[in-house]
Amino acid sequence: MYYEDENNLYHYSYRKGDKVENVRDVDYTEVPNTAATADPWEEKKPKKNRLGLKIAALALACALIGGAAGAVITHHAFASARGSTQIEVSDRQVAEVRQVKVDGKQQLTMPEVYAANVNSVVSINVSTTTNVFGRTTESAASGSGFFITKDGYILTNYHVIKGASSIKVAFMDGTNYDATLVGGESENDIAVLKIGVGFKRPPAVPVGTSADLKVGQKVFAIGNPFGLGHTVTAGILSAKGRNIQSGPFDNFLQTDASINPGNSGGPLINMEGKVIGINTAIIASGQGIGFAIPSSMAERIVNQLKQDKKVSRGWIGVTIQDVDENTAKALGLPEATGALIGSVMPDEPAAKGGMKDGDVVLEVNGQKIDDSSALLRAIATEAPGSKVNMVVWRDGERKNITVQLGERNLKASSGKSGSAVEQDAPSIGLSVRPLTKEEARTANVKPGTGLLIVGVEPGKLAAEAELREGDIILSANLKPIKSVEEFSKIIREDAKKRGVVMLQLQRQGQTFFRSLALSDTPDGAKK
Repeated sequence: MYYEDENNLYHYSYRKGDKVENVRDVDYTEVPNTAATADPWEEKKPKKNRLGLKIAALALACALIGGAAGAVITHHAFASARGSTQIEVSDRQVAEVRQVKVDGKQQLTMPEVYAANVNSVVSINVSTTTNVFGRTTESAASGSGFFITKDGYILTNYHVIKGASSIKVAFMDGTNYDATLVGGESENDIAVLKIGVGFKRPPAVPVGTSADLKVGQKVFAIGNPFGLGHTVTAGILSAKGRNIQSGPFDNFLQTDASINPGNSGGPLINMEGKVIGINTAIIASGQGIGFAIPSSMAERIVNQLKQDKKVSRGWIGVTIQDVDENTAKALGLPEATGALIGSVMPDEPAAKGGMKDGDVVLEVNGQKIDDSSALLRAIATEAPGSKVNMVVWRDGERKNITVQLGERNLKASSGKSGSAVEQDAPSIGLSVRPLTKEEARTANVKPGTGLLIVGVEPGKLAAEAELREGDIILSANLKPIKSVEEFSKIIREDAKKRGVVMLQLQRQGQTFFRSLALSDTPDGAKK
């Protein structure tokens, strides 16, 4: 979801000369540990021909950290202007910092960490042209990025460049280059840019693994906060595996290293000088609470974007929900863990593989599945067409099942059985799927519209609003619902702006409305 509230931190203006330009709100996602001589992002070739390596804004009150602007700042004056910040900038160039070699074998000092990476970090400045009632408006915003190959590929957040009409990147020495968008992926909030020939080539950043990170270890962030280009801040890794409700694949690193608007897309770096995360989001009302996409989630996405200009994800065709204590007891599970299959779509991969309603998925390819989100991530990271081995709980015992994956299609029509995306409606505690043709006919609902509620999570907003399994969702905020993806988008974006979602429901032939206030979450952040 992308925020429009002018009080959020990524809304401000910057001053350039005597002209004040309004900055738009840029909507605010594993790379193996390699030796210094190996570039995990760079295309690899077998013998004769090189093959390319294979490579979701806080739904609560999380502000995206993309909207910084400017270049090198010598004087700054923060002023209040309709909730905006103004910064005066100059054209002074910054002296180049000598590069420090990273060998991955030893811890570096703080200055060495900075020197090892700063020349590979860029400020990203975007322009956006909008046309409202025939009036053209030009706006600008900034973020950060870093080189992932020495031939000009740059990694950043998708929200930094979303909707941009032009993209420029600024080097440490003050030089600027035009960049083109190679590809972007909104669900993980990752984008790859490319600059052309003739630039001074900095080294690609050394990329470390995020799989073995330890909470409490030192980390550093380099980026362009509020236009203060190539700023470094330090902190610790505060937590791992955070779900901030920004999308279906949330698995963020949390850090208290100071990150602000403009840091979006910049690297989070360990004491070995290696990138272990991509700085992405903050909590607007928080102090020292920032989130970074683990580097381990980026590898496959980056390489798919470089090669295919799109991302393909695995899919099995089920609705899923978490397992609570009562459900575990009813099923004879030793503990409340795994992902409960609410329904299996006919003729889809899960059905063909022998999965059944009521199965609880405990493992995928040896990876423990703690909840429905973990199952979604595990399946989505596998390539369509590949086979996955699952351990499911059925009839009081563990069973092994093999499923050949289909391809997740976010644009699938709800008229097709099995087109539901395997995710709960974000934040509100619902599992839904499209109506079959027979269900639509029986309910007197227009074919291709409406979602059937197949699961209501206890204690969540939907349960508090007395939504029930078997209810049919006809519209959300008076917008007719045609697909699971459309419903999820309204919850994430439109509903978050309003702070409430109004659902039109049908139950036993009766049509009525329910309004769900996006109330406080257990950690105190606002939904």
